[in-house]
Amino acid sequence: MTQIARSSDTPSERRLKAVRLYGEAALREAQALRYRVFSTEFDARLNGAELGLDMDDYDRHCQHIGVRDENSGALVATTRLLDHRAAERLGRFYSEEEFHLDGLGDLQGPVLEIGRTCVDPAYRNGATIAVLWGELAEVLNEGGYRYLMGCASIPMRDGGLQAHAVMQRLRDRYLCQENLRAEPKTPLPAGQEVPENLTAELPPLLKAYMRLGAKICGEPCWDPDFQVADVFILLKRDELCPRYARHFKAAV
Repeated sequence: MTQIARSSDTPSERRLKAVRLYGEAALREAQALRYRVFSTEFDARLNGAELGLDMDDYDRHCQHIGVRDENSGALVATTRLLDHRAAERLGRFYSEEEFHLDGLGDLQGPVLEIGRTCVDPAYRNGATIAVLWGELAEVLNEGGYRYLMGCASIPMRDGGLQAHAVMQRLRDRYLCQENLRAEPKTPLPAGQEVPENLTAELPPLLKAYMRLGAKICGEPCWDPDFQVADVFILLKRDELCPRYARHFKAAV
């Protein structure tokens, strides 16, 4: 799928194309983009940092998709997908490193886990995420997956104030433990008192998941390597927000 997108930060048209990343060279592109984003924005401690890469044991078992700027050839967004069969071979989903997932085995239907999603800062707009979501939709449809799950991060560089404020908002509007309960293995440090006048702005990726119709399944986990609070999200295909269902053809 190719989408032509106009962006206010450049005078020329950008041609954004969804891609599936096969082979060693394409995987290295994804790992390099992840390194640039995560090391800069989170000051994360990453495996492969000496090579300018973010890499781990899950990469070889995941399907990688992304968005490429056809004008420059650069990879500008990427995410990786781990399905239930690959997770069985591995013995776990990535999310299970951070959460006890009560009810995971009772989910009715195939499950796909999304993770390591990142977008180049110069391309963080609706057009880029729409192209990425469109390719994700294709993967979901091809595999007949009923659930999409994964972690979304909230920065903790301010000591956790934003994370606690965001969680107050999420609990009120997006908490649902009907299908699955996520118990963090490393809960956040003791809660801070959140000022009443503090605006809890959701991080862009977390906001995108909520707009799709995802729910959070419990309290966040503290990830010291990335200096973030990770929230476990679950999206049920037949509860997909109608506004975005057009991206997910044959949704149910």
